[in-house]
Amino acid sequence: MAHNPQAPQNKPQVDPAGSTQMFQAFVDEEPPSAARKDSGNGRTLMIGVAAVAAVAVVALVLLFAL
Repeated sequence: MAHNPQAPQNKPQVDPAGSTQMFQAFVDEEPPSAARKDSGNGRTLMIGVAAVAAVAVVALVLLFAL
C-alpha cells in the first residue's frame, strides 16, 4: 500500500502556531467594559449631580444679577 501523508493519522492535531488556543482564551475572557460597568455607575451619578448643581448655581446667579 502506498504512503499517503494527507491521510488521517492517529496523532492528536496540534496547532503549530497556537492561534486556536489564543483565540479560545480571547473568547473566554470577560470584556473589560463589563468588568468596569459597576464602578462607572457611581461616577455617572456624581457627574449628573454636579451638572444639576452647576445649573442651579448659574440660575441663582442670573436671577440675582438681574
